[in-house]
Amino acid sequence: MNHTYIAIMAGGVGSRFWPASREAHPKQFLDIMGDGRSLLRMTFERFLKVTTADKIFIVTNGKYQAQVLEHLPELSESQVLCEPSRNNTGPCVAYTAFKLRALDPDANIVIAPSDALIVNETLFADNINKALAYTAENDALVTLGIAPDQPHTGYGYIQFLGESGKDGVYSVKRFTEKPDFETAKSFLRDGDYLWNAGIFVWRAETVLKAYEQYAPEIFALLSQGLSCYNTADEQAFIDEFYPQTPRISVDYAIMENAKNIFTIPAQFGWSDLGAWGALYQESPKDEHGNVIMADKVITEDVHNSYIRGPEGKLIVVGGVDDLLIIDEGDVLLVYPKSREQEIKALRGRADDQFGAKFV
Repeated sequence: MNHTYIAIMAGGVGSRFWPASREAHPKQFLDIMGDGRSLLRMTFERFLKVTTADKIFIVTNGKYQAQVLEHLPELSESQVLCEPSRNNTGPCVAYTAFKLRALDPDANIVIAPSDALIVNETLFADNINKALAYTAENDALVTLGIAPDQPHTGYGYIQFLGESGKDGVYSVKRFTEKPDFETAKSFLRDGDYLWNAGIFVWRAETVLKAYEQYAPEIFALLSQGLSCYNTADEQAFIDEFYPQTPRISVDYAIMENAKNIFTIPAQFGWSDLGAWGALYQESPKDEHGNVIMADKVITEDVHNSYIRGPEGKLIVVGGVDDLLIIDEGDVLLVYPKSREQEIKALRGRADDQFGAKFV
């Protein structure tokens, strides 16, 4: 029996991709790369190199269930886990582990976000399969770490013990939250730090033991539903008990506390596509360094900018550098690319001043 399962987390709203990403239609459902596929669809197809469609589950906010099934018609409703509230990744991972262990006591699970860009999907699948082979035989919590190529301050870091490696799997010494620039430079020089990609591999039984020890409140709440998982009573149980769980990431709840953490240094070309600047970096550019995601655009003396517009609309831009120009029809954003981290707050101001229809 194939005990490999994939759980794709797709419940976020992608507020740093506003105004393209909206509460009703967040970024995981957008064709953000311009190839006709949503980020969720791209992630799903990537994991078909690892297992079959019937072993792939999506964890999302309940309001997005219909959109998930629209983008992934291969799935049944039972493969879409519907969270009634956004309580971060800690409860999300625990719910997934309880459900999949009830389905298969030997479930070996990959947890991954829906919005990452992977360049070399064959190498990615090889790394995932290496991790699955390790967790199948060991009581281990494995994370894929990305070999850094710059001192990035937007990612968490994993310090690994280079001398401890066996078959490309290394013990983790510690996790570090997003560092300042000087610290990030020192991590790069040290050579034993990896970016935390938020891609985890473990058996359901192993990670639930970690929850019982390090996140007992989450474990106690969700273990009350053991008789409900994969039955008609599951959603009613989750709707009642899930909102009571602490809002905490799996990194804080488990990964920073457990002792049986391992990592596989990976180099398959990765970006978490957390904001417009990351998308700009990963997209093809014209001879002036511009990324054009619109069908009718005239530019004059425009450099290093990202321009996105609706089909059929003529966009004329001149004499600017380093701008984000995002036209979504009802919202036009023109903002310095270097200040993209302010966009999340701007979304909140739009809600306060003009109402939720714009967010």
